[in-house]
Order: sequence, then C-alpha cells, then structure tokens
Amino acid sequence: MLAVLISKIARFDYPREWPELFSFLAQQLPSADVLTSHRIFMILFRTLKELSTKRLTADQRNFAEISSHLYKYCWHIWQSDLQTISHGFSIITQSYNSNDKEERHDDLYLTCERWLFCLKIICQLVISGFQSDAKCIQEIRPVKEVSPVLLNAAQSFLPYYTSLQNRHPKFWEFIKRACTKLMKVLVAIQQRHPYSFGDICVLQPVLNFCLNKITDPEPDILSFEQFLIKCMVMAKSVFECKEYKPSVTGRVMDENGVTLEQMKKNISNAVAGVLTRLLPNERIVLLCNVLIRRYFVLTTSDLEEWYENPEVFHHEQDMVQWTEKLRPCAEALYIVLFENHSQLLAPIVVSILQEAMNGCPTSTTEITPGLLLKDAAYGAAAYVYYDLSNYLSFRDWFNGALSLELSNDHPNMRIIHRKVALILGQWVSEIKDDTKRAVYCALIRLLQDKDLSVRLAACRSLCLHVEDANFSERDFSDLLPVCWDSCFKLVKEVQEFDSKVQVLNLISVLLGHVNEVIPYASNLMQFFQLVWEESSGESLLWIQLLIALRNFVIALGYQSPSCYSMLLPILQKGIDINGPDELNLLEDSMLLWEATLSHVPAMVPQLLAYFPCLLEILERNFDHLQVAVDIIEDYIILGGREFLSMHSSSVAKLLDLIVGNVNDRGLLSILPIIDILILCFPMEVPPLISSTLQKLVVICLSGDDGDPFKTAVKASSAAIIARILVMNTNYLAQLTSEPSLSSVLQQTGVAIEDNILLSLVDVWLDKVDNVSLPHKKAFGLALSIILTLRLPQVLDKLDQILSVCTSVILGGTDDLTEEESRSHDEDLLPSKELRRRQIKVSDPINRLSLENSVRDNLQTCAALHGESFNSAIAKIHPAAFAQLKQALKMP
Repeated sequence: MLAVLISKIARFDYPREWPELFSFLAQQLPSADVLTSHRIFMILFRTLKELSTKRLTADQRNFAEISSHLYKYCWHIWQSDLQTISHGFSIITQSYNSNDKEERHDDLYLTCERWLFCLKIICQLVISGFQSDAKCIQEIRPVKEVSPVLLNAAQSFLPYYTSLQNRHPKFWEFIKRACTKLMKVLVAIQQRHPYSFGDICVLQPVLNFCLNKITDPEPDILSFEQFLIKCMVMAKSVFECKEYKPSVTGRVMDENGVTLEQMKKNISNAVAGVLTRLLPNERIVLLCNVLIRRYFVLTTSDLEEWYENPEVFHHEQDMVQWTEKLRPCAEALYIVLFENHSQLLAPIVVSILQEAMNGCPTSTTEITPGLLLKDAAYGAAAYVYYDLSNYLSFRDWFNGALSLELSNDHPNMRIIHRKVALILGQWVSEIKDDTKRAVYCALIRLLQDKDLSVRLAACRSLCLHVEDANFSERDFSDLLPVCWDSCFKLVKEVQEFDSKVQVLNLISVLLGHVNEVIPYASNLMQFFQLVWEESSGESLLWIQLLIALRNFVIALGYQSPSCYSMLLPILQKGIDINGPDELNLLEDSMLLWEATLSHVPAMVPQLLAYFPCLLEILERNFDHLQVAVDIIEDYIILGGREFLSMHSSSVAKLLDLIVGNVNDRGLLSILPIIDILILCFPMEVPPLISSTLQKLVVICLSGDDGDPFKTAVKASSAAIIARILVMNTNYLAQLTSEPSLSSVLQQTGVAIEDNILLSLVDVWLDKVDNVSLPHKKAFGLALSIILTLRLPQVLDKLDQILSVCTSVILGGTDDLTEEESRSHDEDLLPSKELRRRQIKVSDPINRLSLENSVRDNLQTCAALHGESFNSAIAKIHPAAFAQLKQALKMP
C-alpha cells in the first residue's frame, strides 16, 4: 500500500516537486539487503506503472529519460538474479533430504519476487520508454537484447514445472507465474515494437518455440494451460500483425531518397519472408489439425463442468475473454490462421468435418472420441463460415446431417445440439429462402431443449436470425407464440446475470422486428415487471430492459397506454438524475420517454408531471440534447394549452438555458421547437420567452462569416422573428424598442445604424434564399407589414421588399389545405402526427394570402407617404414592376 501511495504522489509531484525520487531509490540499491531491495523494486514498479499512463508529450519525454537511466542497471540486476534463481533451483531439485524445510529458502524466494518485479520494470521501460517503432521506424535496441534472454529464461524454467510441483509448492507457484509473465512480456514487446521484434534473431526463435509448444508439448506442459494460452496469444499476435503483412503497393520515392512508407514496406517484406520460412504449408496444416483435434475437443473435466452447471459452462466457453481459457484461445488462434491461409485450410477443415461425420453417425448416443471430434469439427466449421461456404453447401449439410442430429433426443446429444445451434447462427448469411423455415423451426426446437447451455446457444443464434436483413417474418410468424413462451420460461430458469441479458436481448430484437406483439402484450408486461423487480442494482440488465421496453412501446403503438401501470414507474426511476444509476440509465430512459410520448393517443397527467425532470437533466449537461428536443416537441404538440399553463416557467428556463449555451448544431435542433411553440401560442409565448427572443435578435443582427451553420442559424432565427411580427405584431414592436435589447446588442458588439426593426428587415431581405418555402412566406408577410410603418426609410427599401414579395408569390408555396389534410387523416386515431398536421393546416402563415397582404399594405404605404411613395415606385425597373403587377393580379 505504501508503494501504491508513493506512486500516486509521484504522478503529480515528479519531476517538478520531487526530482530526486528515482536517484534516491537508485542510491539505496547497492547497499540494500534482499528484503530492502525487494521493497525498492516494488516502489519502482508501482511508480513507473503509474507514470507510464501519462500521455502528454512532456510526460512521455520524462519517462524516456527515466528509462535511459534505469534500464541498464535493472537489466543487470535481473540477469544476476536469474543466475541465482537457476542455481538455487538446481540445488533444490538435487536435494532429496526429506527434512529440507521451506524456511531455509526464504532469501531465494525473496530473490524470486524481486526478479519478478524487476521483470515488470524492464517491461515498462521497454514498452513505455521508447516510441513505438511502428511510428518512428527506428530500431529499438533493447528489444533485440531482452527478447532472446526472456525466451531462454522461460525455456530454463519449464523443466522445473514438474520437479518442484510436489516437494516445493511455493517455488512451483513461482515457476508458473514466471513462465506466464515471461511470455506475457514478449507479447507486449511484440505488439509495441513489431518491427524490432520482427528481426530474424528475435521473431524466429520465439515463434518457433511457441508453435512447438502448441503442436508438440511435453506431457507435463499440457496441464500448464496458462502457459499454452500465452504461447497461442503470441502466435495469434504475430499472425494478425498488420506490420508483418507484405505490402502490395508500389514504391514511392522523393528527392531525399526512401520514404518512411518505403522503409515500412521493406521491413514488412523481410518479416513476411521470415514467416514464410517458419510456416511452410505442412506446418500450417499441422497447426490447424492440432487446434481442431486436440484443443477444440471437450475434455472429461469440461463435460463434468457442463453436467454440474450448464449455464456457467455456456458463458465460460462462449462469452469469456478469449485469453482466459484454453479452448476459446485456441479458437481465436484458429480463426486468424484460417483467415491468413483460407485457400489452403478450407479443404482441410472440410475433410476433417467429413471424417468426423462419417465416424459418428447421427444415431450415436454414447460419448465417444468420434462424437467429441464431431463436436470439434462442427465448431471449426461454424467459426469460418464466410470461406467454407465455397466448399460446403449449407442446404445439403443441414438436410443431410444437422436436422437429423436434432431428431436424436438422447441426453448425450446435447453436445452436438449446442454446436448445431452455434452453426445455425454463424451461417445465417448463407441460409437461402428454401431453408429458412426449417432452420427457424430447428432453432425454436433447440430453444426448448432440456439443457440450459443448448437453449442459451439457440437464444443467441435466433437473435442473429431475427436481426438479419433477410429475416422472413412470414416464415416465422406462426412460431412466435412458442418463441415468446420459451423465452419467458428460460428467463425464469436461468440464474446468471449474462443469461438474463441474453434472453432479454432476444425479446428486445423480436419486438423490433415482428408485428404480432399485441396478442402477447399481457405476458410481456408481466415478464418486464418481473425482470425489473429482480434486477435491482444490475445496471446492464436495466439498460437492456429499457431498450426492450422502448421496442415494446413502439410495437404497441397507440395501444401503449395499456402498459402504463408497468411502464411509468420504471420510466420515472430512469429519468431521475438523483438516482444512484443515473449515469448508466439516463440515455436509454430518455429514448424510452420520447418513444412513450410519440405513441400516446392523448397526454396523461403522469407524463405531464414528468416534464420538470427535463430541465434538471439539461441543467447538468447537454449530452442528450437531440432526444430532449424531441421530447419538448412531443409535449408542445400533445400537451397543448394544459402543458403550457402547468409548465410555462420550466419552458422559459429551458429555452433560455439552451439558446446561447449550445453550438450551432444544437441551435438548429431547438429553433424549430421555438417556432412551433410560438405557432401554437402566439399571444402567450413571446412575452414568456422574451430573454430567449432577445438572444435570437442578437443572432440575426450578428455576422455569420460565411459559415454555413451560422447562416442556417441566422436564417432560422430570422424566420421566428418574422412569425412573431405576423402573429403578434404589437409584441415585436415592444420587444425591439426595449432598452434591455439595445443594451444586449451593445454588449455583444452589434452596431445598429437605423432602429432594430429596420435592421431586421435587412436580414429578411438577405436571407430569404436560405430558408424553406414556409419561411419564405413568413419573410414575405413580415416585409409586407413593414410597408405600413410610418418611417421614411421604408421607401428606401421598397424596391427590395417588393422584389422579395414578388418572387415568393410567383414561386408558390407548399401550403396544405384543410380538405387535403382530412382526406389523408380521416381514418387515423388521434396522434402526434395528426396533431402536427392539424397545427400546420391552422398556421396563419399558411392560410394568409401574401398577395392580398402586399396589395392592401401597398395602399396603406401610399396613403402614409404620398408623393414620396410615387417617386419610390417610379424608380422600380419596368420588368420588376411588370412582375409585381402579375403577382398582385393588377391590371
């Protein structure tokens, strides 16, 4: 704990406040005894590990300097300790004195522990003390110096794995840790410095050693699974290393000679040559055979684990990190090997499959070597379906063997049934229409198997089928009742958290892809309620539940209120930012909230009461702004006047919070909501959100620097101000004359030559080509109202105003008449979309005639300005005046 504490302090204080840290530790080492030096190395390791995680350039430079000072000394100590340990083990194994006590070897054991710390330190220094050679294309000399010695150390320790096992368990544990750690360090070095590691003096002996241990291990090493796993990890890392792939690009030269890319290509081609010599076809085929025939085959202990707890066995084999278990690791290595040599290995895998199927008929019931080989071969064929499909017809395989396997209900056949379930999921893209129905039936049958491991495998594969782009609901629809029932039963039987998530994911996917949901709504509600009650504190399961509930609500459509007794308490908990799981649940809870509002036929009091939660969420941050905007729109459209009267202050605070505090993209999402809010409540809302409207005026009168997003924001803001002028003229006159607005404009550096309203006229004239047709008409109506102002400056802009109005009138609109709306919606239930259409139809801007407005207001303008008006009209170009007369239908 003291070492950890020192490392945490060093993260902040080294080197500025604590420059002598490493020099002090280094000074203590020469005179320290084994115990003290062990503690010093513990401190060094913890501190270096902490400092190596700092990513700033200056911090990495500091670490490189530390490495240059510590590396040689630590490497010398490590080599010296290695000799001491090897000598000590040699003496121990030659001593057969039964009275030999462990206590006599305390110093040796402390040396072993110090050696391990020193090994970890060397790993940190080599890994983090040098920039990756994949970036700098420079040879990292310590890689060539260290790697062969690490390999020799592992080779020298391995013989002691057996000799120390019974007589010296403490040293035997050290041997296991040491050999595993040595291989782990080699893997880390290879991944960090692939080019230096690719040197023939490093890569060849290391990979040769690993492949030999995998394909031809000593009998005792077979039980040393962690070491074999590390050998497989090393081989996989080399096989899939992109730096070792031969380049197919042409040579690129510049004036100064060979480029970095050419240097990379040269090294890659050299390493590819080493790998080609190391991996002749015979060795590749041997490795493939060994992986399938030895490491894929279930062992006696595997079968015992499966029998004792099939659910745990399923997750350990299929969902565990592949570096933790031998079989998943072998499968990962096999997949990479096959990808690199598919043309060579595909016929080999097919031949193993044929051999296994011939050696074990579908009627077999005993667990024989033949049955276990078939299981292994089925797994091998499942993992590489994308290349095997050229050599193997799925239809023939399914009809000739797989479907027959499923008809054998003997308990021992669960081994094959589980792999059949895996195959049906992996080969989903190769299953043609004429086989889909039979495969769906097979998966439903497997979902009802007596063995939990088989059922969970079927659950996952069925999920892949339902999500597939070519999923056939027609072939699946009559299987739905059995499928739902099997899922409900399965979730009650499983105990593991991962199992519940898996079943819930299938239900969620089904809800999102099938139409027949309403008949099963009651059972689904009971199921969701049960999962919610039993998953307290399990955030990942709750997230999956929220996703499933969202799909459920969407599937129910306007019948969704039938599930509110179950849904709303869950939703309320999810949107509570003061809840313990807020960080994990909020995003999916808000998506569920929006889906619920979008599919409610009429607003209900409970949902109406949730709105203040949205303000609390946005006061914290804008991470979920887009879905929040959708929720606000839902409340405006569906809540109507009741919503506004209940939550007017929250609405005002929320809009004021967003406008001015989000970027242009955020503004573009909220401005349409402000527009629809003013459209629905033109008299009530503008005074309520005056602070927000002042910000929009500032946006309108500020420059946009040619930025397309700023231009769009400015145009949309101008459209909202135009709407207010058309629908609540007196309020806009009041707003633009308020001293507070002038003060805000001055503070933001916006200069106003005329009054604010005339400055807005310039914006409408300038941005009319940047808005949609409805907004163009809003601009036109606003400009026509400007004609009624008793201001002489209006005549200066008369030509431009009439030009814009003329182009809008002649350009037409996308107005939707009430009759057209009725013809589309008469058969629909009340809904958000119907209400949105009704609002659009009732929009005064759609209903008002711009032609009549311009004609009437021109007469008013003429009466106000008399001869000055006539002079202004006379200055209009004859062609433009002719267009104006055409637009206004004037003789």
